[in-house]
Amino acid sequence: MRRSLPSTQALACFEAAARHESYTRAAQELALTQSAVSRQITALEEFLGVPLFRRTRHGVLLTPAGTHYARQVGRWLQGLERDTLDVMAHQGLGGTLTLAAVPTFATRWLIPRLPQLAQAHPDIVVHIETRTRPFLFADAGFDAALYAGTPEQVANWPGTQAQQILPEVVQPVCSPRWLPGGRPLAPEALAHLPLLQQSTRPYAWRQWFEAAGVDAARALEGPRYELFSMAAVAAAHGMGVALIPPLLIEAELARGELVPACEIVGPAERAYYLVSPVQGPSPVLSAFAQWLLTMAAAGEAASPLASLTAAA
Repeated sequence: MRRSLPSTQALACFEAAARHESYTRAAQELALTQSAVSRQITALEEFLGVPLFRRTRHGVLLTPAGTHYARQVGRWLQGLERDTLDVMAHQGLGGTLTLAAVPTFATRWLIPRLPQLAQAHPDIVVHIETRTRPFLFADAGFDAALYAGTPEQVANWPGTQAQQILPEVVQPVCSPRWLPGGRPLAPEALAHLPLLQQSTRPYAWRQWFEAAGVDAARALEGPRYELFSMAAVAAAHGMGVALIPPLLIEAELARGELVPACEIVGPAERAYYLVSPVQGPSPVLSAFAQWLLTMAAAGEAASPLASLTAAA
């Protein structure tokens, strides 16, 4: 059955003209004449049976249908260009993954380990973009997502399957200057220190104090930061105590910029998941998932908090 597809040249001319709202500037970008761009767009409008531009004395303006179609065409052309460059780069070998990931986990845990992926699977290339909320895979062009959430949140992500990579265990950390004796404090003492809040976990401190059996009247007070990385920087500069997963601050802990403020770790109510469309994963995604699990297991085994977590 013949597909109802316009020419790629016509779509490229339309996307450029829509972006600039100018045939002249689209022609300059594409190294074509203005009349050539105009002919391609006219042919596209005839193919669709829908006007995409409204001609005015000062140029062209997108119609409502043109505005909607331009968004779709722009996304499709970007994906086609990306896939084309991937094939050219690999000469038909290996494969690529386009991941959506929560930002701090990507920058603090995943990216520092990607050199090990390159050693184990030199034919796999990973592209990463940040996303913090669920999305429709059919519309976004991602192969998978690294997502932080509760089991309920993952279960309510339609059309997907999820594999847990790491539990999100949190621990209070601070600058060494808050521990004059160099020893972690009792949980009761933390209730009287400045608490750094994370806006996506607004009740995290209250839940931690409840689990520790401490009545902390100021558990919801303190400056709020959107990302764990922001809270980590604030804590390292002595602004207070932050409640952060140790796996996201490995470098700060190793350098001594942050130290455990208390030995009690929080309950792992959330976790990091590899989420993908429900249809069977590609061989590249399967290899990446197995590598992720190997890295997670190695990290948990080597973590000095492993025994504390088990005790909690």
